[in-house]
Amino acid sequence: MLDEAIKAQLKGYLERLTQPIELVAALDEGAKSRELEELLAEIAAMSDKIALRRDDSEPRKPSFAINRLGTDIGVRFAGIPLGHEFTSLVLALLQVGGHPSKAAEETIAQVQNLEGEFRFETYFSLSCQNCPDVVQALNLMSVLNPNIKHVAIDGALYQDEVDRRQIMSVPTVYLNGEVFDQGRMSLEQIVARLDTGATARAAETIKTKDAFDVLVVGGGPAGAAAAIYAARKGIRTGIAAERFGGQVLDTMAIENFISVDYTEGPKLGAALEQHVRNYDVDIMNLQRASRLVPANESASGLIEIALENGASLKAKSVVLSTGARWRQMGVPGENEYRNKGVAYCPHCDGPLFKGKRVAVIGGGNSGVEAAIDLAGIVAHVTLVEFDGKLRADEVLQRKLRSLPNVDVIVSAQSTEVLGDGQRVSGLVYKDRSDSSMHSLSLEGIFVQIGLLPNTEWLKDTLELSPRGEIVIDARGQTSLPGVFAAGDATTVPYKQIVIAMGAGSTAALGAFDHLIRSSAPAAETAAA
Repeated sequence: MLDEAIKAQLKGYLERLTQPIELVAALDEGAKSRELEELLAEIAAMSDKIALRRDDSEPRKPSFAINRLGTDIGVRFAGIPLGHEFTSLVLALLQVGGHPSKAAEETIAQVQNLEGEFRFETYFSLSCQNCPDVVQALNLMSVLNPNIKHVAIDGALYQDEVDRRQIMSVPTVYLNGEVFDQGRMSLEQIVARLDTGATARAAETIKTKDAFDVLVVGGGPAGAAAAIYAARKGIRTGIAAERFGGQVLDTMAIENFISVDYTEGPKLGAALEQHVRNYDVDIMNLQRASRLVPANESASGLIEIALENGASLKAKSVVLSTGARWRQMGVPGENEYRNKGVAYCPHCDGPLFKGKRVAVIGGGNSGVEAAIDLAGIVAHVTLVEFDGKLRADEVLQRKLRSLPNVDVIVSAQSTEVLGDGQRVSGLVYKDRSDSSMHSLSLEGIFVQIGLLPNTEWLKDTLELSPRGEIVIDARGQTSLPGVFAAGDATTVPYKQIVIAMGAGSTAALGAFDHLIRSSAPAAETAAA
């Protein structure tokens, strides 16, 4: 199943095993079971520390466990973890086999100290770039703590379970039979949910921190660049991020990042964090800013950033890089049926709609690309565009028009998401040319209508554009002294990764220049 280059690379990784492991396969007579059996045989042949046996008592077939011999440490995959999940398979083999994780020691200790019984099930799709983070985090937790068990389930392969549990978004995680959460989650986020005292402890730790010379708020490309440029100046630098990597983590293919032919969002996000960690930067993850207090209003005389956990950070200068999020339609039923048919990631959730009828909202590049991708999976796609024409690149439009199972409706204003209480059943729209109302019968709606800046918390504090973007000058300076901004949250045109990185660097240099000038001695008065 694996090509020779992948085999050679995997064999090299498996030389790092320190403990013997066993692959235990549960198979039936189907084609997928034969594929899995072939894959496991190839893996077992790569190391004398790996044994392979079959046990068909497991109800999910095909599936397999990776167990550390002589212990109750192990993980299970229901399906064939290739595609985006191949890295999850490799890490599971290594970690069950005794190779240490690179997770922070504090987080590892948190996992090991969790008390109680935790039985996790994660439904993923092989095309989902958000799923591996969740699968890998829960796999690691099950290796670190014997009270934690995890099985990762390919939703496309176990469609009966997906339908029975009405799963319409991946990753979807169950804990002890009940829905735990949906969407991308890091190891730290999952542990924080389980360790109820973690937030309070983090807040107390933050309260003891000294003031920073430069504090970066946000951990996407702009924030990472700002932190690196500031730290390289040898000044005290901190970065507070709700999730490191930001919206990049939700990006599938990146083919316009100069000097890199191709990469994917999660890979780039991990590289950003690792690069920042190479410098003396105080990284405070899982921290959401709630308020900015200007220096002239602060009791300390410094800029203050209040966090949602109740703590505050102080700094001589600040770089705001809070990014943006997917824009919602803002119509009745959208929130009610979010993850119940209303989705925002066609790559992640598309496989769950195999053979069904869906709509894509938005006629820009993102919307048309989503419609093209979905057309190869679902029964039918209707693309709904507010404008009188599509705005996507012509090459994408030509591809779209060539697909037999795609309809395009323009001059259409979506007005309501319909559902039966459990899942989406349709979409209502108004024809803007004659104000007539129409409805589409469908089972999924993928929203692709642009971005909304994460700046609500800054309202009435500094100058924002009519679109809610932070107004900046050529140096990244905002309307407040010492406060700079960069990236998709600002008025900078063209929201692109490479532009955000440049803007973050500019803002950090602007902040450094501000520090130099504000700390310079006052000019002496000339003698009379």
